Amino acid sequence: MGRIGLIAGNGRFPFLVLQGARSLGHDVTIVAIKEEAFSDLETTAREARSDFHWVSLGQLGKCIKILKSAGVSQAVMAGQVKHVKIFSGIMPDFTLVSVLRRLKARNTDALISAVADVMRDEGIELMDSTTFLQPLLARAGTLTDRMPNEQEHEDFQFGYRMADAIAALDIGQTIAVKHKAVVAVEAMEGTDEVIGRAGHLAGPGVRIVKVAKPKQDMRFDVPVIGIATIQAMRIAGASALSVDAERTLVLDGEHVFKSANEAGITIVGRPRSGQRAD
Repeated sequence: MGRIGLIAGNGRFPFLVLQGARSLGHDVTIVAIKEEAFSDLETTAREARSDFHWVSLGQLGKCIKILKSAGVSQAVMAGQVKHVKIFSGIMPDFTLVSVLRRLKARNTDALISAVADVMRDEGIELMDSTTFLQPLLARAGTLTDRMPNEQEHEDFQFGYRMADAIAALDIGQTIAVKHKAVVAVEAMEGTDEVIGRAGHLAGPGVRIVKVAKPKQDMRFDVPVIGIATIQAMRIAGASALSVDAERTLVLDGEHVFKSANEAGITIVGRPRSGQRAD
């Protein structure tokens, strides 16, 4: 098996990619973003006998140099990098500065697509970030014990049009809806913060709609939910969550659905066009 590069942000996503790649016999070289990745990722990497390197956000040239020196020709980006950090407070190296100068728009998709192009020029191809995690992709249909009630279903149907629109504009991928009114829209703050804000604004009973972008690039910024998402919903009093099937990673697997069931939260996977729900 070949050597895989792993560019790691925060959360459990990088840990799972490392585990999945190693289970298939790949050697892994990890480049962890110092401002984002969990510190215990280094310990986990050593236990998995994987190369490990820290880089600061903005050190694109150093990242590429590490991967090339290790003989990496394919890499995975895994883990969140907070959007506000991407566009403020970083010290870009010469390689990243050259990327920023070419951008026509300063949004996340444009930036990471440009980074991917530079890496390809250097002989490193970014892979689908779910390559080693296919069993963790949400399936279509109701994923919890409780199905959505009529009001929740109506709020979902209302919310899809709004959520798809903001995702297409690369504003965010999550909205909160209650009684067919949009309560909160995600921008740079992240899903859990949107859920908390919705609970504060509208009280119990908000529904959360999280979608993939219409032309979702599965190499980066893939929608993700986990135990923290359900915890945020419980605190906010949110009753229902919709995610896009086959485009959303459920990082904590069945533990997510168990926690949702305990709280009486319903989770559904919206089928892709032409796909049938179970």
